[in-house]
Amino acid sequence: MRKFAKSLLIFVVLSVLAAWVLTAPKFLDPAPFDQATPNLENGALVFAASGCSSCHAAHKAKGNDKMILSGGIHFETAFGTFIAPNISPSDEGIGGWSVMDLANAMQRGVSPDGAHYYPAFPYTSYTRMSPQDIVDLHSYLQNLPKSSVPSAPHQVGFPFNIRRAMGGWKLLFMRDGFVAEIPDDPILARGQYLVEGAGHCAECHTPRNPLGGLLMGKWLAGGQNPDGPGRIPNITPHALTWSAEEIAEYLATGFTPEFDVVGGSMVSVQENMALLPASDRTAIAAYLLHIDAISGD
Repeated sequence: MRKFAKSLLIFVVLSVLAAWVLTAPKFLDPAPFDQATPNLENGALVFAASGCSSCHAAHKAKGNDKMILSGGIHFETAFGTFIAPNISPSDEGIGGWSVMDLANAMQRGVSPDGAHYYPAFPYTSYTRMSPQDIVDLHSYLQNLPKSSVPSAPHQVGFPFNIRRAMGGWKLLFMRDGFVAEIPDDPILARGQYLVEGAGHCAECHTPRNPLGGLLMGKWLAGGQNPDGPGRIPNITPHALTWSAEEIAEYLATGFTPEFDVVGGSMVSVQENMALLPASDRTAIAAYLLHIDAISGD
C-alpha cells in the first residue's frame, strides 16, 4: 500500500509539473518585428481591418470618439462576462507597451507580465497577421487620444477564472497558418489574409464546440452568436448567394442587394470595411466566393 501511495504521489507531482510546463505562455521571436519600419498610413488601415474600435471604444461611441479606446464594452458568453480593456496610449491602457508587448498579446494571447488572455480577444485569428502590420498598428495606436478610464476586471467564475488553464486551451485550439486552401492568386491571398487574419471573421461566423474552440470543419458556416442571442449567418457559398460586386458594395455602403441595410454587430464591421481600399473589399468578396460551400446545419 505504501508503494502504491508513493507511486501515486510521484505520478501526481510529475503530472502537475508537466501541465505547468505545457501551459506556460509562449512568446514570439522579436527578429521579424525589429526589422520592420513603422508606417502610420498602413497602421490606420490595419486598425480599421482589425476592428479595434468596435470592441475597445466606449459603448455606442460615434465619430472621433471611436478613436478613444477606453474599453468597457461587455461581452456576455457561456463562460462569463468579458469586458474590453482600455487600450489607449495612457498609463491605464497600453501607453507603456513595446511593439513586442502588442505582438505577443495579439499573436500569442499573452500579456506583458506573462498572463494568458482569454480568447474573447481574437488572438487565434490575429496570429495570422504579418509582423509589419503589427508594427504599423502599434505605431498608430500610440498616436491616438489617451483615456484615463481603468480597465474593469472580467466577470468570470471558477474554473474559467484560472488563467493558467488557458495555456491548455491554446494547445487544443490555437493554430498558426491559414485555413482554406486557395490557388496562388494575389487577390485571393489578400482576401484570405483579411478574412482569416486581421478581420477575424471566423470568430463570429464559425460555430464553436462546448469549450469555445472553433469547429474548423464548419469554417464560416455560421452559428450561435458567441456574445448574445440570435445566430450569425453562414457566409460560405452554401448560403451567400450574392455576386462579388454585391458583397463588395455591401461592405462599402451597408446596403444589401435587396436594399436592406446592415444591422446588429455587423454595423461597426461594415463601417470599418468601408475605410479600406476598394481592392481589399474586392479581395474579401473573391475569397468568400472561393471557399467551400458548407452547411451550417
